[in-house]
Amino acid sequence: MTWNLDPKNVGTGLPLEGVRVLDFSRVLAGPLCAMIVGDLGADVIKVESPDGDPVRALAPPRFGDDATYYLSVNRHRRNIVADLRDSVQFAKVAELVSQADAVVENYLPNQIRSLGIERLRDINPECVWVSVTPATSGGPVADLPSFDLLAQARSGLMGVTGEADGPPMKVGAPIADVVTGLYATIGLLAGLFARETGRGGRRFEAPLLESTMSALINQAQGYLATGNNPRRLGNDHPSIAPYGPVTTSDGLMLLAVGTDSQYARLVEVLGDEAISSNATWSNNATRVRDREDLGTELNRVFSARTTDEWLTRLVESGVPHAPILDVAGAFDQPQIKGGDFVGTMDSPGGDVRTMRSPLSIDGVRPPIRSGPRRLGEDTGQILAD
Repeated sequence: MTWNLDPKNVGTGLPLEGVRVLDFSRVLAGPLCAMIVGDLGADVIKVESPDGDPVRALAPPRFGDDATYYLSVNRHRRNIVADLRDSVQFAKVAELVSQADAVVENYLPNQIRSLGIERLRDINPECVWVSVTPATSGGPVADLPSFDLLAQARSGLMGVTGEADGPPMKVGAPIADVVTGLYATIGLLAGLFARETGRGGRRFEAPLLESTMSALINQAQGYLATGNNPRRLGNDHPSIAPYGPVTTSDGLMLLAVGTDSQYARLVEVLGDEAISSNATWSNNATRVRDREDLGTELNRVFSARTTDEWLTRLVESGVPHAPILDVAGAFDQPQIKGGDFVGTMDSPGGDVRTMRSPLSIDGVRPPIRSGPRRLGEDTGQILAD
């Protein structure tokens, strides 16, 4: 059995054309990694169990028979079904592993043992093997099933998200899975580079817990350096003010005043005596200390005009600001609506709009060559003798 490239992945001119990737992963982090390298030209084959990726059923919403959740991270790959507990099907998948340049998987340790995944890994020592795991192997929670919400809870991310007097809150999108998927992609690309340059690095682990904790960035470093445990501040920033929403006459908008010079320009635009006369607020440290009083004064001034009026007044000022949009509003803004970030892909339910890769290569965004496939749609073609 020879791994023949999908004709859609030949002649693309994309940087990963000709790279063969086998995707055993399910749900989000692993499939996101496989989708990203597929966007960049790799030839990806997704291997699903007879039950299929559970994300196929995570609905509503649906498009056709598939959950839109599945559609979001499963383009640019052919799809086969294989039961690794069956010796004949295992052997066929092993042939694919022997020809793969990289593998992405997120099996739990008990699944690795029961399905013989180590035997697959040993078949091709030069293959870059990327494992998405609950936590770094060997630790006390490394063998426990995990997913985005649990990672947000255990990582401390929920501990710094929410209002100061309210309960911890999760981020509104699956940020733990996304960050982990990006680290998995970095590992896969680093492994391919290492192989080409003769360096070590064939096995990479992208742990959900530690990857999510890495997203704490300044919050984590502040704690590690000082021992001060960060607290929830709602939309406020722990080190900058004003840096959050202000109330207008018809809603909210966002200020992100990161420097003293930006604050001086804001004061000039506002033209308010009470704010401009408080010289102590010209210093960021004092503004952070007095963030509640400063916020009260800013809300008083901003509530006199509509959001659109303030956006117009601030646009020439050099003061960082933005409207606060819902998802529909984000896609409707001119930057997105007038660009090529949203495209169309085929799917089992028909053509559907989707986000394209955010990357541009030499000024050109990679095209969508193929959308998600039906469960096992390519099994007969790929696994045929």
